[in-house]
Amino acid sequence: MDAKNSTIERKWVSLQEIKTEMTNKRHMHKIYHLGTCDTCQRIIKELQPLDGFELQDIKTEAITEKQLEEMHSLAGSYEGLFSKRARLYRQMGLHEKELSEADYKNLILEQYTFLKRPVILVDDQIFIGNSKKTVAAAREAIHN
Repeated sequence: MDAKNSTIERKWVSLQEIKTEMTNKRHMHKIYHLGTCDTCQRIIKELQPLDGFELQDIKTEAITEKQLEEMHSLAGSYEGLFSKRARLYRQMGLHEKELSEADYKNLILEQYTFLKRPVILVDDQIFIGNSKKTVAAAREAIHN
């Protein structure tokens, strides 16, 4: 009986951990940005107030593989998260190559400049980049 109760208790704890993790993902409020980027800073100001949001400067706190995979799960592709406007894109001759999803992922992890910025996570929604339409949609999601 004790072994059975112990097994049931472990399963219950595991289910609780899964439930907590799922709840946390649904209530994700985070902005990945570049602290030295005037455009990112302007957008963050436009989105105020940002109560409950975590801001991560990707230059001083590199994004992790887990964080990038989470962004990918919402965005649907690594290419959608990749900035082809980054100077390094041309300098490295990447514009002349056919890149795979794995290439995009690895490049973003290797060099923060390849992440299209800002990336705004609001619950289970993702907003990528600095277009007026994207920023307006993010503002709507944050404040409604």
